[in-house]
Amino acid sequence: MKSRSGFGWLQLLAGVLLVALGIFAFRDPALALKGVVIVCGLAAIIMGIADIMLYISVERFTGFGPSLSLVSGILSVMAGIMLAAYPGAGVLVLTLLFPIWFIAHCLCRLCHLSAIRFIAGNGIYYFTMALNIIGLALGFMMLLSPIFTLETIRYFAGMYLILLGVDSIVMAFSPMGRHR
Repeated sequence: MKSRSGFGWLQLLAGVLLVALGIFAFRDPALALKGVVIVCGLAAIIMGIADIMLYISVERFTGFGPSLSLVSGILSVMAGIMLAAYPGAGVLVLTLLFPIWFIAHCLCRLCHLSAIRFIAGNGIYYFTMALNIIGLALGFMMLLSPIFTLETIRYFAGMYLILLGVDSIVMAFSPMGRHR
């Protein structure tokens, strides 16, 4: 969402929410899983809206990237609503939806790497590329092993959420974030 100031407020909001979610996953193990489900649902809704808005702003371009933004956005919003509305069921479904969300979001970001490099420079390009490749590996590991997801979600997902939040905050301050 482009504001009058040209600042990426939606990216900043998503980033702060993701960092808070990651810290929460580390701090309170007893409540982390159910809390992660609810907050993750809210974060997924916000990120899904951001991805859909990205699609709307670049739909005039052809290629795989803009379409993937729309699919990623719709999946994120759907997953977010389900997780926020049904946290009890969300704990069980989290073992499937959370990895799919990681994978979809990482693919979306990887599809936009050329634009990130052009607009934000090599530093953010390499950081975003490395972060999202790690996220893809983590997403596939969680998808293939639901037990792994339940046992390690607060460590791996917590750290990844913090890094993803930092990435969104950096993007909010970059020229790329100003166009979202």
